[in-house]
Amino acid sequence: MRIWRNTPKDILLLGLSVAQFAGTVWLAVRWDDASIPARAGGTAALAVMTAYNIIVISHLFTHVPWFTSDRLNAAVSVLNSANIGQSVQAYQLTHVRNHHRFNNDYPGPDGSTRDTTSTYRRGRNGEHAPLLRYALGGAVESTIDRAREVLYVVRLWRVGPGETRLRSLASRRERRRIGELRLIQADRAAHVLTPALLALISWQWVLLSYLPAYFVALTMVNVQNYYRHYGADPTERAADSVSHYGRLYNLLTFNDGFHQEHHLSPGMHWSKMPQVRERNRDRLDAQPRIVSPVPAMLGFLDRRRPLLHRTSTSGAELGGTS
Repeated sequence: MRIWRNTPKDILLLGLSVAQFAGTVWLAVRWDDASIPARAGGTAALAVMTAYNIIVISHLFTHVPWFTSDRLNAAVSVLNSANIGQSVQAYQLTHVRNHHRFNNDYPGPDGSTRDTTSTYRRGRNGEHAPLLRYALGGAVESTIDRAREVLYVVRLWRVGPGETRLRSLASRRERRRIGELRLIQADRAAHVLTPALLALISWQWVLLSYLPAYFVALTMVNVQNYYRHYGADPTERAADSVSHYGRLYNLLTFNDGFHQEHHLSPGMHWSKMPQVRERNRDRLDAQPRIVSPVPAMLGFLDRRRPLLHRTSTSGAELGGTS
């Protein structure tokens, strides 16, 4: 019986998911006896693990689930929802069906973007939003959303009639739609109940380590997304994001640096990103595009990055003042 949908290599991502969950529990258990430096180091490690999961593990899973079995994929979704403090299934809907449809677009005539995570969403005159506003403001908004989901316990975390965004992104095929919305419900229960149960081990750890680490992780994820698109040209499909081809980085992140290639083939397995690059080499080389010498998380160090969005005529025409 075939278990893996694409390759057994995905067991590495599954192993990292399980290790993160186990490591999180261990940090909570050790909190009371840990020294101040150990507590600080554990909080930093938790922030990095959570950000890495969102950026790499859950991101790859939402595009290409690992198993042939829907039940096993649902179990992974629940596990990583506990790891990243939000529903992986909801992330799949908003990321795959929104971001990869509108690709970090410019504001339209109404002054807003169709991509709800677009770096231009709160920018002015066709420019990206300021980094701090995008990174910290987005983290605050996400934290408020997660706090709101805690209160959804009154309906056992089901997707309510008022959650129009998620409902609009869910499948139109009834059976699949029901499955997606139910999985969001299970994911929410996991990511809400996990810190609640960990609080029974150490409520001080949840308050002083888990919650700060979660906010820092969300900020890191937003910085990553910002520099994955900063300066790129949203009007050109082969130049609307930024790649980084460092071998070590791509080894450690399962080819996360091939972001332009990922935009061209979002449904392609991570192990095939170099092949996507070769297959599209002529197209990629046909116009100016951005290749960063540093990973996106360190994009602020790329001082010589060209700002292609400023030369885009469509950007000048569509740039809003939201």
